[in-house]
Amino acid sequence: MLTRDLHSQILPSLQLHDKIYLALQMMNDNHVGHLPVTDGEKFLGIISEDDLLQAENDNAELAEMQQSFSNNSVKEDEHFLKALKIAVDNGYSVVPVVNELNELTGTLVYSDLLKQASTFMNINDPGGLIVLEMEAKDYSFASISRIIESNDAQIKQLNTSTDPQTGIIQVTIKVDKPEISDIVATFQRYEYNVKYYFGEELYENELRNNYDNLMNYLKI
Repeated sequence: MLTRDLHSQILPSLQLHDKIYLALQMMNDNHVGHLPVTDGEKFLGIISEDDLLQAENDNAELAEMQQSFSNNSVKEDEHFLKALKIAVDNGYSVVPVVNELNELTGTLVYSDLLKQASTFMNINDPGGLIVLEMEAKDYSFASISRIIESNDAQIKQLNTSTDPQTGIIQVTIKVDKPEISDIVATFQRYEYNVKYYFGEELYENELRNNYDNLMNYLKI
């Protein structure tokens, strides 16, 4: 699922001329610890409640705190797991969504990302998750299925999403085998672009450290 397809609560954005006390009030009203800052429609960064509370003058404008802005965001056409990674890596309560012009188009709340991840990965059902990215002309369910079955696994769930602008397909596969390093290696040997994967092994994968945190949180 792409970030543009993920429905989350509507949050306000801040402007450079907004006062610090107003920003804090907006965060409190919306029960979040971060909000995006824009100049018109242009995304400038994200400011945290902690940074705002350290300001000496809460009547000052946010423009005076631009050095505290973080510029992390996720594109509309990126997988929602990328947004989850950004949230976990940076301790964000929200993740801004921007278009190719760096205009703010939405905001994803961390709690909603966790709920989506729980549903998406069906974590109560054992198995691994693999996300592939490819051009539409290269997509073949038969080829993908053959690779997975050659590693003594079965497809339990397969979802595809297509970027209407680039035509690139993201294929998300849930398999019944929790140890998936051999499957990932086979996909890579056949030159598939493996974007993300989750299993029981200690992978050298950019999302692996966050996976354990996510699983522990969702089991509470």
